[in-house]
Amino acid sequence: MQTNELRRLYPLKFKPIIKDKIWGGTRLRDILNKNTKTDKAGESWEISCVPKDVSVVSNGFLKGNKLEELIEVYMGDLVGDAVFEKFGLMFPLLIKFIDANEALSIQVHPDDELARKRHNSFGKTEMWYVINAEKDSEIIIGFNQTVNKDIYQKNLKDKTLDKILNKEKALKGDVFFLPAGRVHAIGAGVLLAEIQQTSDITYRIYDFDRLDVSGKPRELHTDLALDAIDYNKYPEYKISYDRKPNLANQLVKCNYFTVNFMHLTQTVEKDYYQLDSFVIFICLDGACSIQYYETETEHLRKGETVLLPAEIKNIKLIPDQSASLLEVYIETHTAQTNVDDVISKYF
Repeated sequence: MQTNELRRLYPLKFKPIIKDKIWGGTRLRDILNKNTKTDKAGESWEISCVPKDVSVVSNGFLKGNKLEELIEVYMGDLVGDAVFEKFGLMFPLLIKFIDANEALSIQVHPDDELARKRHNSFGKTEMWYVINAEKDSEIIIGFNQTVNKDIYQKNLKDKTLDKILNKEKALKGDVFFLPAGRVHAIGAGVLLAEIQQTSDITYRIYDFDRLDVSGKPRELHTDLALDAIDYNKYPEYKISYDRKPNLANQLVKCNYFTVNFMHLTQTVEKDYYQLDSFVIFICLDGACSIQYYETETEHLRKGETVLLPAEIKNIKLIPDQSASLLEVYIETHTAQTNVDDVISKYF
């Protein structure tokens, strides 16, 4: 990349990283317009800085450049000064679409402390927005009673985890927050957007005795999961939120990300002067244009994701007719993560 004459940044799109999974299907292609090659496409990584899966720009003069290269050149202008100070060249969020044609394994993710100790990595706190769900589709999230390691292990051994796991019916528009340590699984027939910390650490607990493409049982991480699981029961697992049109309706606000839902029926002006962070827009339905630098525009349609650089502080969101978006950013003044000695090896 030529760095001697930097041109102004603009809303960046990236080439989706499609991952086939034994539980994948065709919804990424049929509903979200992804260019999938098989009928087993399970994930589309929209923005990623995970090693070996770093996103590549697909639009504008920066087309062909990797995300980490852009951060190295543009630093705070791209991600925000506070974000760059905390995370350096590592983009802190991983954005995905997931199509569960069959149920995913029951799994859990470690928190920052455990992931740092075991993997020299971040932990994995995440959230889900359900884009589409077939009738009677379910989400497994948390426990339906407070348990402990002994009760959990007995049910795991007896293959009766079903008795102690909490299940929620999955409906379009549902939102679930999954802090690290919360046992979970996406049920069959669910298409969703996932926002998470940049981490690919997953402990698979149970996989319904499923076989992989070579005919062997998939690897389980039974012992690793024991110290990662939060065994408590919580009163609510599904997030309630407003859906007021043309406003940013808060879904989740945590130390790792803030996510809002927006349904646009008219032009909305956004002012990010008080925000020291990039902004990500994920188009769930419809289409809109992002007007920036007063006269320039970038179009966003259903199934597309765009990264708005931190240096762009004022935009207009102009729906074609209507559009539904997720708005994602990091409120750095609330962030707790210190990454100085975490990323040196893993990233």
